[in-house]
Amino acid sequence: MTTTAALTPVQIADRVASTIDELFARVDRWRDTLEEHLTADPSPSAAELDPIVQSFAEPALAADGLVTGSGFVAAPGLLSDAHWHLAWWLGGVLGIRRLATIDDPSNDQFRDYTSLEWWRLPARTGTRHVTGPYVDYVCTDDYTVTITTPVSVGGRLLGVVGMDMLVDRLERELLPLLRSSATPVAVVNASGRVVTATDTRLEPGSILRREGLVDALEPLRAPVPAAVQAHLADGAEVIACGDTSLALVVGP
Repeated sequence: MTTTAALTPVQIADRVASTIDELFARVDRWRDTLEEHLTADPSPSAAELDPIVQSFAEPALAADGLVTGSGFVAAPGLLSDAHWHLAWWLGGVLGIRRLATIDDPSNDQFRDYTSLEWWRLPARTGTRHVTGPYVDYVCTDDYTVTITTPVSVGGRLLGVVGMDMLVDRLERELLPLLRSSATPVAVVNASGRVVTATDTRLEPGSILRREGLVDALEPLRAPVPAAVQAHLADGAEVIACGDTSLALVVGP
């Protein structure tokens, strides 16, 4: 019989960061592709831009069981033929399909996506952002983590590009790693919301309430997340997972 060697909390944090960093790198490549195209054609039509987005969004869904949605959301007024526009593809049991959206503000079901966190924060900070876990009522109606990064040319925000991951899939990716810890461990976002944990009582999306945790996580809420390694009053340790804006809360 083989056993998995126990990892230190710092090693676990590094490996969580490595998993997320691979996703960040992929989104950054998509951003570069779009910025190159939009530099040459600053006001394309949806018909011109959508195939470019589709060329990277669909392969990501087909090749990676972790990614459940991907694409580009245009800044209002960017496209010559659509003031509001989402070029977003979804994966799942129904296969890969285009997200159906309502882009007419006069429709009762229209939603201004610029008010949503996954748009609002990258637009404000000019850098990538991890949103969630949250219930994604636009795409999946399930707990989701979304990575978005701004697409800009000459200092002008042209939209955001990114991907969605269902929390249950992210849990399957991370839990074997977390279980290599000798003590209970949870992955939380910069607001203390649980992504996954070895304690089954800590459900994804719930707030982990520990004295001093909100203050300990404050550096992760900066536009560029800073390093965190702190101890709480109850003896728990908080360790940043690189610059992902996620952190481990370890023990007791």
